[in-house]
Amino acid sequence: MAATLETRHTAPEAQPPQEERRSCPSTRRPVDLVHLARQTMGDKSLEIEVLQIFARQARQLIDQMAAGEPPVRKAAAHRLKGAALAIGAFGVASQAEGVEAQPQAPGSFAALSAGVLECESFIARLCA
Repeated sequence: MAATLETRHTAPEAQPPQEERRSCPSTRRPVDLVHLARQTMGDKSLEIEVLQIFARQARQLIDQMAAGEPPVRKAAAHRLKGAALAIGAFGVASQAEGVEAQPQAPGSFAALSAGVLECESFIARLCA
């Protein structure tokens, strides 16, 4: 007796155009709260805990980069990029990627430092 497999084709989920995704209020913040909620399955206490851990880790990594040689900066920027992507701090992730690509460029480190500071401030207001 042969089993019959039924294959159903469904249309791909509709995605808003790229311009609309960028203009979404959640993506204009230092942390995309919709992404964070998805990552934490909507658990608000977990969101706060994850944000506070990120803020501490980001500050430590910025301090390491400020005092470190290019290989140290590159490694710290890579870790920061991963942590930022996980919580939805996409601006910080992009800036960290810049430092990772050019660890000796003072401009990219300055932009990353400013981005982390903005993110820390946002997290502090959110967790207060």
